[in-house]
Amino acid sequence: MAKRKTQKGEDYGDFFENLEKLANEKGIDIEILAEKIKSAIERSLKTNLHFGDDEDYVIVDIDLKNRKFDVAILKEVIEVVDKLYEPEKEIVLEEARKKDPKVEVGDHVRCSIDTKMFKRIAAKNAKDLIRQGFSTAERQRLSEIWGQYEDDAVSATVTKVEPKSGFATLEINHNEVMLPRNEQIPGETLEVGQVIKVYISGVSKEFKEGEKNQTLKVSRNDKGLIKRLFELECPEIFDGTVEIKAVSRAPGSRSKIAVWSNDPNVDALGACIGPQKSRINAVTKEIKGEKVDVVMYSSEPEEFIKQALKPAEVSKVVITNPNPDKRACKAVVPDNQLSLAIGNKGQNAWLAAKLTGYKIDIKAESAVTPEDFEVVPLEEKYLHPEQPEGSEAAEGIAGKNEEEQPAKAE
Repeated sequence: MAKRKTQKGEDYGDFFENLEKLANEKGIDIEILAEKIKSAIERSLKTNLHFGDDEDYVIVDIDLKNRKFDVAILKEVIEVVDKLYEPEKEIVLEEARKKDPKVEVGDHVRCSIDTKMFKRIAAKNAKDLIRQGFSTAERQRLSEIWGQYEDDAVSATVTKVEPKSGFATLEINHNEVMLPRNEQIPGETLEVGQVIKVYISGVSKEFKEGEKNQTLKVSRNDKGLIKRLFELECPEIFDGTVEIKAVSRAPGSRSKIAVWSNDPNVDALGACIGPQKSRINAVTKEIKGEKVDVVMYSSEPEEFIKQALKPAEVSKVVITNPNPDKRACKAVVPDNQLSLAIGNKGQNAWLAAKLTGYKIDIKAESAVTPEDFEVVPLEEKYLHPEQPEGSEAAEGIAGKNEEEQPAKAE
């Protein structure tokens, strides 16, 4: 004769073990996850039992310390069963007094939910609510943790690459982050398992319950990545001995950085390049061979523009418009240096303009006329006694007119 199967008691050990594993995997406090699950179950039951949000008749107790999980309903005590009887929300007086002999009609009695009933209700929407709670907790964690790393570079592992769109999924500290194609280095092919450096260019600083627009924007083509990579490779930059004053970049092709040493005994260019070009090579390797020009910064605009146009040799620079919002200059170069100064498709001149914040008109020595050196007067508003007459820091203006091609040659 076959043995009759016996119903095993509920064992929530697996629930707590899985909760701990999930918390460790996602790096989220287990108490936060437990609270999200509790909230999701409460909302699910209130919806299915037609309780109002302000009615506290659903009780969910998740005791992490004692590993107890209890779900109950405060059922209303009624005299007898009638046509409108709702067994999920009501209990007759006779049954209620078995739980509490002192109860009267109209009171509420705590009744643990039958497991089968709970599973049926939870199956409808509690699962989605719990998943939503996890996502919310993850967004909160991203905001709290990554907010302090905005404008910084971190390591990320490529976990997935979409063949058609080129979108890549990255893992950063056990969190999945999307790297759109337009934020990747042009021509770069990412592979699953590859470890890359990404620049965190945007983070949602404030967290709001249920907010879906939490962002962690990462980039491989932001000019900030160049600056952070040099900080990682050059101790002199990291400790402040050498400063990066400005950066300009044409992702995947070429970048320029302007550096300055705060110690006369430290060579800023040498510190960035490193012994046998080891430091600059490490940076270019990370950005897939993108060429990087390291030039000296100068507080004198004319000298800074000369440096920015390297590797071309510049004979003379004249600031033709000193007004801060319209800065322009003429750069005179030997005839045989004109093509080098302009660069392929104007790239060298364009990067120099972005680096310095000046619109640069490059002229060959043989084509220079006296009119080329006419200077536009400084506007009255900049001559006001309360306004400084000196130029702004190059770093503050280098990002203006990003889309404009400011250089031309005659």
